[in-house]
Amino acid sequence: MTEKDSLLNASSIAHQDAEVTVFSTQRCRTSRSWAWTVLAVLCLGAMFTDVVLRHKGHTLSKDSDTAAKQVLKSTPVIDGHIDLPIYIRMAYANNASAFDLDKGIPQHVDIPRLRKGGVGGFFWQVTHPQSCHARHGADFLNSTWRVRDTLEQIDITRLLIDQYSNTFHLAKTTADIQEAWKSNKIASFIGIEGGHQLGTSIAVMRQMYNLGVRYVTLTHTCHNPFADSCGTLPERWGGLSPLGRSLIDEMNRVGMLVDLSHTSDNTARQAIEHSKAPVIWSHSSARAVHQHERNVPDDILALIGTGKGKKDAVVMVNFAPDFVADPGKADVYAVADHVEHIAAIAGKKHVGLGSDFDGIGSTPVGLEDVSKYPALIAELHKRGWSKRELEGLTGRNLIRVFKGAEKTAKKLQAAGTQPVYDLYDKRSDLPRKRQEL
Repeated sequence: MTEKDSLLNASSIAHQDAEVTVFSTQRCRTSRSWAWTVLAVLCLGAMFTDVVLRHKGHTLSKDSDTAAKQVLKSTPVIDGHIDLPIYIRMAYANNASAFDLDKGIPQHVDIPRLRKGGVGGFFWQVTHPQSCHARHGADFLNSTWRVRDTLEQIDITRLLIDQYSNTFHLAKTTADIQEAWKSNKIASFIGIEGGHQLGTSIAVMRQMYNLGVRYVTLTHTCHNPFADSCGTLPERWGGLSPLGRSLIDEMNRVGMLVDLSHTSDNTARQAIEHSKAPVIWSHSSARAVHQHERNVPDDILALIGTGKGKKDAVVMVNFAPDFVADPGKADVYAVADHVEHIAAIAGKKHVGLGSDFDGIGSTPVGLEDVSKYPALIAELHKRGWSKRELEGLTGRNLIRVFKGAEKTAKKLQAAGTQPVYDLYDKRSDLPRKRQEL
């Protein structure tokens, strides 16, 4: 072979190697392209599946009764105000062995009906009825049995929660709600309906918190040393008293929810401004829908929200016929009107349910007891409420507000905020200055 032939042969081999290299490179690139195409298809498929599943999760049946069941399965009702403990006191003298909640009792609440109504939690109301007369004295200093009676109501509440532990779960935090729901139990919170049950003492409020109470209604039907109640009585404080402001400070610090049902309009306005934590109305409706001093007026509803100058809150609609409509006209549709009006002014994230069952003498047609919540959810579904909005109404709005109060308390405690030691200035049983030993 000549030198020229050798060079030609080498050139041919090099050319072939180059072609192989190019072919291999193109094949590699093609393989990579196919790999990326397959990966992209898989990713798009996963994203599409996720969107479909998410959409399906937020889509309700067109049948409103079925839709109500779907909502209550995902987010059961948390009612802000049920008076079962006071009914047990008046009907059975707080004797837990005298009745069986599993088999049913009169009035509006028992275990079979709670289950049927899709209830996942409620505030057991430890009420002490209040009458506005001279018994408490002009300065609220006359001795009464209110603190004793409140402790008895906490006692019967906790006894019942323990006795029916297959159904009820004592709840003190928002985390306890999820814990209860995991076990198919009803989260059981405790609320006090009126500052008069604190015996003029902020220290008593702290101890009520330690016993499991998680909200205090600032007033009941009468004024007290902390604030003015709604109604026809002349104002005593013009809203909050100085002690009432201190009470709210301490409620914020320990994590006790501030409840503004029963308060005067001025009390509510001032409490909204003063409280560092979100507030609630545990059982109040809309005054614009039906004129009643216990209902919330639009100008106060307009103060609710999460924007600048507003307070996060939830107004939990009361079912008491007197608060809902004119005589003979209270029904599930009228209650839905209250829900919608509050939602229209404050927003759908700021409305909930606070029936007042077992504390009212009559009920709206279609909402006769705790088994009937689905009827209200179905009615609102017919009016166009989405799954997410209905879940907010049944419980998630309250949970958000409750978490806000917990967050505020944690922040205040982490900052080293000291307990409030303020005393009612009309008391004479304790010294105002440090005594020399």
